[in-house]
Amino acid sequence: MSAPNSAQPDTLRSIYYALGANLAITVMKFGGAAYTGSGALLAESLHSLADSGNQMLLLLGRKQATAPPTAHHPLGHGRATYFWSFIVTLLLFSVGGLVSIYEGYRKLREQADVESPWVAVVIVLVAMLLEGMSLRVTLQQIATVRQGLTLWRWFRDTRRGELIVVLGEDVAAIAGLALALAALAATIVTGNPMYDALGSIGIGGLLIVVASGLAIEIKSLLIGESAAPRMRQAIREFFANHPHVVEIRSLLTIQQQGEEILVAAQLRMQPSLTGQRLLRAIAECKSELQSRIPQAKWVFIEPVAESEKRQGKDGTQPPPRARRPRRRRSIYA
Repeated sequence: MSAPNSAQPDTLRSIYYALGANLAITVMKFGGAAYTGSGALLAESLHSLADSGNQMLLLLGRKQATAPPTAHHPLGHGRATYFWSFIVTLLLFSVGGLVSIYEGYRKLREQADVESPWVAVVIVLVAMLLEGMSLRVTLQQIATVRQGLTLWRWFRDTRRGELIVVLGEDVAAIAGLALALAALAATIVTGNPMYDALGSIGIGGLLIVVASGLAIEIKSLLIGESAAPRMRQAIREFFANHPHVVEIRSLLTIQQQGEEILVAAQLRMQPSLTGQRLLRAIAECKSELQSRIPQAKWVFIEPVAESEKRQGKDGTQPPPRARRPRRRRSIYA
């Protein structure tokens, strides 16, 4: 199996594109909502405002993640990106989702007319164009690391928290704008402002669903996930085919920032390797692995003897096999 693709997407470019688009859209939407009184457009304004703040938090997370390792954080601060990505999902859920539903409910009770709805339609169409440009840039960056996977499979397997969030926000933005456009169209055709209010509630519900899905993915990364399946398989095949290695007793991988991973392996080495030769062989394994798979930033190899107990794939001792109790024969049988 060939080494996994080591291409690095320009995540920063995706964040800056999304931030620029959202700032422009936020100003435009708030102005349009104030002028027309559209609840759906106000919901989209809150959505864009939340997205703008979210991109700023992602930039903050990237800056913190580059801080050098310390005695308190010996593996660096890479997971700061996951923390801020999780905070982003909470803001999308609350500011974007719950507030939009509240505004829609308020508009539904007041039944206020929408003034100049065609102005709101034009603003929504322009916003869809800008969001589409942002989504296009994000998809281009994802294509550099997708390696033939479907977009859904990549979303489930990837460990890139920032790209997950930016993609989710862009998709939610376009879907929300489509709902706003449908609500405005129904309001124009029927003259009933109820549809505009229902559009706001629908947008809020959509944002809650998207935020919940993103939170599930980011939570898993925040707690600590193993490397992606292809990466784990490539590392396992490297050790299995290495001339110094006789057997893989256990292999652990932990995902850090971006594509950086920690590898810890217990290996049974060739019996002829002892003393300094064994130390050199372990150093060669580590160097060759990092050369073939640059994402393996931290590699820890522990040699084990043939007599030592085998460990499970997750590095833990397997549970003892339960012994079936012997049936005693009755002396009267």
